[in-house]
Formats: sequence, structure tokens, C-alpha cells
Amino acid sequence: MKLEKSSRFSACPGPVVTIVLDGVGISPREDGDAVKAARTPTLDRLMASYPMTQLLAHGKAVGMPSDDDMGNSEVGHNAMGAGRVFAQGAKLVAESIASGHLWQGQAWHDVVATAKQGGTLHFLGLFSDGNVHSHIDHLKAMLEQAKAEGVAKARVHILLDGRDVGETSALDYVDPFEAYLDGLRSTEFDVAIASGGGRMSITMDRYEADWSMVKRGWDIHVRAEGRQFSSAHEAIETYRNEAHVIDQDLPGFVIAKDGQPLGPIVDGDAVVFFNFRGDRSIEISRAFVEEEFAPFERGPLPKVTYAGMMQYDGDTKLPPRFLVEPPAIDRTLGEYLAQNGVSQYAISETQKYGHVTYFWNGNRSGKFDDTLETYVEILSDVVPFEQRPWMKCAEITDALIEAIRSGKHRYLRVNYANGDMVGHTGNFEAAVTAMQGLDLQLARLIPVILAANGTAIITADHGNADEMYELDKKGNVTRTAEGRTKAKTSHTLNPVPFVLVSADVNLGYKLRQDLPAAGLSNLAATTLNLLGFEAPADYDASLIEAV
Repeated sequence: MKLEKSSRFSACPGPVVTIVLDGVGISPREDGDAVKAARTPTLDRLMASYPMTQLLAHGKAVGMPSDDDMGNSEVGHNAMGAGRVFAQGAKLVAESIASGHLWQGQAWHDVVATAKQGGTLHFLGLFSDGNVHSHIDHLKAMLEQAKAEGVAKARVHILLDGRDVGETSALDYVDPFEAYLDGLRSTEFDVAIASGGGRMSITMDRYEADWSMVKRGWDIHVRAEGRQFSSAHEAIETYRNEAHVIDQDLPGFVIAKDGQPLGPIVDGDAVVFFNFRGDRSIEISRAFVEEEFAPFERGPLPKVTYAGMMQYDGDTKLPPRFLVEPPAIDRTLGEYLAQNGVSQYAISETQKYGHVTYFWNGNRSGKFDDTLETYVEILSDVVPFEQRPWMKCAEITDALIEAIRSGKHRYLRVNYANGDMVGHTGNFEAAVTAMQGLDLQLARLIPVILAANGTAIITADHGNADEMYELDKKGNVTRTAEGRTKAKTSHTLNPVPFVLVSADVNLGYKLRQDLPAAGLSNLAATTLNLLGFEAPADYDASLIEAV
């Protein structure tokens, strides 16, 4: 783990600071681009005055199955921190299913064996083909395999998306799936949707930002306590008419027949949580597997065989039973720096705190060296993000400025969540406000970095706020006959910026021009060069070269 001092690059005299503007991509169009629509004089000046290029942040460049797959915060921060591209959850699961390896594993054997002893096999997870947290094709493959192996009863608990896919697309998934279940169902195989709700209303909280979401999901899925409907279609239509919210915010519902819930989770059942991404899977997994549990009152804990699609936290081994091995990400930038005595500082608000720590460190929740690393979490507000689009960017900047001025930290990294979290709401004006709030913080932060003789790397993990309107297959904004647009709440396929801001006018390096397909994984080697080290030989190439 020893890093060699570079003979080509002099170490930056001050701190190196990586600034991740989460969800801020570079769109080829202006229509629907909240980044371009916002008044951002500081960001505009930095992009015009300092070395800048674009980085790929989607598809194969971040370990996704194909270049049609958008990037996301998990894989983006994995790539930034690892310095290499690892095959990610979506690809690993698809390969495991295609090869049949998943069905041969002990975890799958355990859940099937439990169900064949008289229990119900429950599948719970995000219900879409967004391929960020899950994929509906993985669910279908497991249902078909369960039937083939003689499971008699299965229930599906659907978390409606509207975030990684169209904001009101739920019925585009539910209705065909119901038809699919009709074809799969037989006298030997009883299968049905049992419960559901919007992903930002129930179950899929992360970083312990709002445990009440998980409790609402627990009550709906496990205890079958909630408003009853005859079908998921009826529930969605009813809530849309009553609550006037998009899919991700739809309240929870229970499917019942003659007043009896179709699928409470009880002793002797098996449960598969089929999300492959970890951040929004940990809390519900804890609720199922922890004997001593304090976050909320669960009531009687059903004795079930629980498995995650993947192991969501390698440090805590959560959950202990999982279907597919996660990527083994080793020798990350953070570990190299810790092993070589370089002090580090990582900060974000709750919504992205795990991204600059857990995901950055290769899906590792602890520190490499307590004496050299400082992690700071600014607690997020529990309010709809479009109602407070500035989020905690000012408070983050306050703490970051103090940390830089202290002189204690050689390398610092920060994630500003605004472009992503507000972008996911589909509210264009709120996203514009979010970007303007971010620009105010850059105006405060950059002079402090330069005054400390430091260097700032401004980048993003993927796009979002740069494309707030749905596009057609040709890449044009779709409009109704009346000229109305439809909000887009998912990430984009657009590249992200890389801007290198330095106090040294005689840089001694320049941006390389021979890396036409550079991506987020190239940032780690670049950071090491700025700190005066040579990057490990297997790291993806640095974005700079000596002059």
C-alpha cells in the first residue's frame, strides 16, 4: 500500500479538495436544463477560466451492463474512490441469473426450502426497470424459478418508483405485470401482489434520515396494516386522484380480498429483498434480521428466512444471507491515503453522507485510520426537497471552510446533494433555485481554497438537474399538443464536468488530450498526482500530464 513520490508532479502546496455537485451534468440542449437556466456566475466563470473537460458518468464507464444504463450516486462514488471500474450490482445480478449461479447458491436454496415447508415466499423491492436499485426482470426470473422448484405460494410487495423512471409510470409496470402473473399463476402456484407504496413514502429510507418511512413500510408489508384495495391498479388510481402526488410519494396500500390481506409476512415465511443497491436496503434489512432493534416498534418479529439480493454492508455483514456476491472493491484512494499518512476530511448532509464515506471507500462503512480521517454529517431536513431546495449547502460550506482554514487536512471531499435530490422531484423551478444556492456556496468556498494555496476539483457523479423534461427517442423534449412538457425525475446519460481550479498559475501540468473516453474512475489517479504521488499501476489514467 505504499505510494511512491512522483518525480513528475510537485505536490500541491495547500489542500486538494474534491467538490461533487451531485446530479449536475452537461446537457447538449437548453430546454429543460435547470443547470443552464440557473444564474450561476461563479460556476460559469470557473468553467471558462480554468482547465475543464467532460467525464463519462454512465453505462460501462461506471460498471453498468450497457451504455444505455444511466449512472447513479452509488456507482459514481465507487468509481471516484476506487480509481478503477468494477462490475456493479445490476450487471452482477444479471450475470448470476443468466449463468444459473444464483439458483445454485445457499441463500436461494434456503428461501426456497423454507417456502416448500409450507411458508410463503415474499419478494419485496423497487418495482421498475430503472436498473439503479433493482430491475423487474430480476423479480420475474426469481418468480419463474420459484415456480419451477415447486414453491406453492409467492407474494410480491411493490415499491413504486417514479424517480429512476417516469414520475407517473407506475401503471406501465403494474398492468403488464398483473397480466404476467395471470400467465404464471396455476393451481400449483399461487402468486399475487400483496402490498405496495411509493419509494419515498415507505420502506426505502437511507442513512437513517427518516426511520418513520421504514416503519410505515413494515406495517404495510409485514403486518398488512393499512388502507385496503382490491388491486394495485385501484390503489394507484385512487391515491393519484386523492393525494395528487407522483409515484414515488404515493402512500402505502394493502391488497385484500373480502377484507382479508393477501400477504402478511408471518412465522415460517421467506423474504427476498430484491434491490441490489445497498443504501436504501440497509434499514429494512435491519428490521428483519436484528433481534435487538430500537429504531421503531416492530411488534412481534416474525421468524422468517430473510435474504438480500446482495450483501448491503460488508463491514456489518448485513444481511448475513444474500443471493449475489457484491463487487469486491479493494485498495481505494481513501485506503491508500490513510496507509501513507495523508489526513482526510469528508463531509455531506445525511442524504449523501454515505456516498463520500461508505461508497467512496468501496462499500466499507468504517474508517481506515481514526487518527487521520474526519467524517462530518450535516443532518438533512426531513421536508420535501422542492420546498427547501437549498437543502444544507450553506451549513456544509460553513464546516468545510473551517476545516480548510484549520490546516489539518491534506485531502478533503464534499458532496452537495442539491442537484440530485431536488432534480428527483421533477420541479424545474426548484432545481433552478437549488443550482443558484450551490453557486452561492462555490462563491464562498473557492476563494478559501485558493487562499490556502490549494486546488479544487469540481465534478459530479452523474446528471439529473441538467435534464428535467422527458425526451423522445430522438433526444428531443416531448411536448403535448398544448405545448406542455412532462417532468423527468431520473438521472441522465449526460457527461459531467471536471474543472481544475488552482492557486498556482504555473501549474506544471495540463489536461491530457488523449483520453477521449475518460470517466469518473480517472479522478483517483489525478488526485494522487496533485498530492505528489504516482498512482498505482492498475488505476485508470490520470487526467493530467506534466509539462
